[in-house]
Amino acid sequence: MDYIDIKEHSKVPKYQQIINSVVDAIARGKLQAQDQLPSVNTLLIEFDISRDTVVRAYDHLKKRGIIESVPGKGYYVRNDQLTLKAKVFLLFNKLSAHKKLIYDAFARELEDKATLDFFIYENNYRHFKELIHAAGKRDYTHFVIICHFEEGGDDLCAFLTQVIPAEKLIVLDKRLPEGCPSAATLYQDFQRNIYDALVELNPSLKKYGKIKMLLRQPTYHPVEIKKGFIRFCGEYAYDFGLVEDVESEVLEAGTAYINLKEDDLVSLIKKIKASGLKVGRDIGIISYNDTPLKEVLLDGITVISTDFENLGRQAAALVLGQGQLVQENPFYVIARNSL
Repeated sequence: MDYIDIKEHSKVPKYQQIINSVVDAIARGKLQAQDQLPSVNTLLIEFDISRDTVVRAYDHLKKRGIIESVPGKGYYVRNDQLTLKAKVFLLFNKLSAHKKLIYDAFARELEDKATLDFFIYENNYRHFKELIHAAGKRDYTHFVIICHFEEGGDDLCAFLTQVIPAEKLIVLDKRLPEGCPSAATLYQDFQRNIYDALVELNPSLKKYGKIKMLLRQPTYHPVEIKKGFIRFCGEYAYDFGLVEDVESEVLEAGTAYINLKEDDLVSLIKKIKASGLKVGRDIGIISYNDTPLKEVLLDGITVISTDFENLGRQAAALVLGQGQLVQENPFYVIARNSL
């Protein structure tokens, strides 16, 4: 039963980890047709998981025709001719609604073609390195990573060069710094994207004399966002400012705010409601990354965002050996009543 591998720190559901373990074992020849699988009771005792978790995993494998159940005897491998193309280590800086879009699209596109281990490092560079070091003990075919850290990362290039073969590395969301290993990359051009978005929104921004960006410190957000914002304000003659603490911000009519984090948006809206100022007339709001709630909140929040689902789909294509090795991900604007 050593082929069943359930990782407590993985964000992949335990039933899916059981599925991945069985599929991987078959692909490697550790399990062959007519081999018996561990019983439901054996797995729930060994890994301290629920019966429903094991049954859900085995039912999924049965539906795929990979295993079969024999009444009174247990579960057996039915099909050992699997075409598993990849074993993927997926590492995100956080799990948000937007990162879930990437994950869901990525997992959906790979489906039966790969097994997937998914981890989160909460923007902590030390934890990022620990997880990758631990992953080095396993034979992953691909390392798909997002590199956003609140602090640290100065030795990122040297670290990645040392621990991950360049041909196995796929980088999402942000380009690696110069000097890092050459890797397949799906990236946002953060500086140009926000500049172009603000240019597009400029007709609505003109009624505000000042634009402020809510940017807490320390932050994991790329510095290029700030650079693109400052460039736009300079070229289009806007007074501007950076706000590290929205709770202590004194709101003034004629100001438009750009928020990067969901918590800051909530705090900003609370302050606006308490001030009596009207959104879209006295105060403007532009928010990063769309959600269904932003479509209806305050009669619609203007958003700027990359296409997260496309990021996940294209990452899966790279794992399967398809698509261009370096691609810029699309960016878009949705203008609503908050400006």
